[in-house]
Parts: sequence; structure tokens; C-alpha cells
Amino acid sequence: MLIAAVLGSLTIGNETISMGTVVGTWLHPDGSDAQRIVEYLRLPRTLVGVAAGAALGVAGALLQGLTRNALAGPEVLGVNAGAALSVVLGISVFGVHTFGGWVWFSFAGAALAGAGVYALSSLGRGGATPVKLALGGAAATALLGGLTTALTLLDINTFNAYRYWSVGALTAAGLPVIGAALPFLAAGTVLAAMSVRALDAIALGDDMARSLGRRLAAGRATTALAVVLLAGTAVALAGPIAFVGLTVPHMARALTGPAHRWLLPYAAVLAPVVLLAADVLGRVVARPQELQAGIVTAIAGAPFFIALVRRRRLAGL
Repeated sequence: MLIAAVLGSLTIGNETISMGTVVGTWLHPDGSDAQRIVEYLRLPRTLVGVAAGAALGVAGALLQGLTRNALAGPEVLGVNAGAALSVVLGISVFGVHTFGGWVWFSFAGAALAGAGVYALSSLGRGGATPVKLALGGAAATALLGGLTTALTLLDINTFNAYRYWSVGALTAAGLPVIGAALPFLAAGTVLAAMSVRALDAIALGDDMARSLGRRLAAGRATTALAVVLLAGTAVALAGPIAFVGLTVPHMARALTGPAHRWLLPYAAVLAPVVLLAADVLGRVVARPQELQAGIVTAIAGAPFFIALVRRRRLAGL
């Protein structure tokens, strides 16, 4: 499925390009317009889709395991919105206009927003229940989104830098930016792999996990750091893409069951498939214009979110 999505992303668009041309771009380069489109436009776009999609899928699976909440995801808990606001602050206040600068602001915003939502939802009786987390995340996302909009409307230069990135465009980053993102993605992936046993233990409940000798505090800290690295890098690469981190872990869990040693790799493969499919669909349905991938995932993901809440009877919708 991932190979098919990659090939579709390379060949489908306003200019339909044959597989022979795609292969010839590297084996027999002739400088034609079609090969230049593949090399300079579609290949970076596809790689961003694979990298950002995998990062969001794994981050969503980690968050759902960490909070034991089926409604958790970097977009639902305000992590993506916090990263986006922080990046806009970096652009408007500090004049940062490169990925190397954006990514640090994105990490800081993701960490602060996620910690704030969890702390707010933990107040009161029952602790951080699924409904309180979802409501707290929705409130934080609305607040942070409003602040982001206000900042961009007050500064035309910030608005111009932000407007395409904010809708989840896979076209904003080139090959050098993707290369710069790889170390952060690799670090987040290693930390995610290190979190597997802790997440499986957390799924049994804190008391059972402690009786098995698991160090829950260290496991939760490792998982949270992995989420910040993965979600923050994905947002810096492609903007705050909605619902991929929420929906894909459920698709993966349907195939693998709850064991995180299988859930995380499946989420890492399925999420790029979903994101690339959304990107290709956006190229086709609005020809000769394009709908950005983030818009397509938002339109398709909202009904899934409502169905998930209704099926689990968590919010009484």
C-alpha cells in the first residue's frame, strides 16, 4: 500500500507522468519538463508526506497508549496547535524563516501545549478522563488557533509565510529541509521503540505495571519526549495536519491488536499511505487548482472522529 501511494504521488497530478518517466529521471535524465517536475516538485512532496505521515501516526499511537485514551492524538490534545502557534511566534517576533529555526519553536510549543492540556484535564475528580482530555484539547486548540490567527492577521509578512504551511501543505519543504528533519525523526523513532514495554505495562494499569517492576515515570517521560520530537518535526515540515495522528492508530490497532511492538510499525506505514492518498485526492478533485493535504484530512477525519466518540459512548453525542 505504501509503495502504491508513493507511486501515485509521483505520477498523478495536473501533469500525469508515466512510470517510465519517473524511473528515467534518475536512470536516463534528459532534462525534460516531466523529469524536472518529478525531481524538484513531486519527489520532495512525496518524501515530506512519508516523513510527516509516519511521525504523526506513531505520535498518535504513543499518545493513545500514554493516556489510555482512544480519543488522544497530537491534533486533538492541542499538541499540533501549540507547535503551530510557537512557529508563528518565531516568524513574527524573532524573524525565523527556516526549518532549522522553526523546528525548535515547534518542539517547545508542542511540549507546553501537551503538558498544559494534560495538567488541566487532571484537575478534579477522576483525573484525566478521555472526555476531559478531549474537551481540554478542543479548548486549547481553539484558543491557540485563535492566537495564531490574530498574530498572522496583524503582520502581512507573517501571514504570507504562514498561510500555505498552516493548511498542511506537503509542498513547503525541499530535499535539504527533509534531510535536516531526519535526525529529529530518527531520535523520536528510537525513543518510541524504547517506550514499547512501558506502554504495554501502562495498558494493564499502574498498579499491575508497578507489580511487574516497570518504571512508569521514566517510561512516560520517554514516551512524551518521543511525541514532542515526532509531532513537532511533522508540524515544522508540513504544518498542523489534522486527524492523521488520531485515526491511523485505530486502523493499525484493528490489524495488530493492542501490542505496541506491532502497533507502532503499522501506524508508521499506514499514516503515510493516508496522508499521500489525501494529497493525491486533493490534486484530482480541484483541478487545475489543488486542495492541500491538510484540508482533505480534516474533511475526511471529522466524521471518523464523531463516529469514534459515538461508538465508544465517551461524550454522549
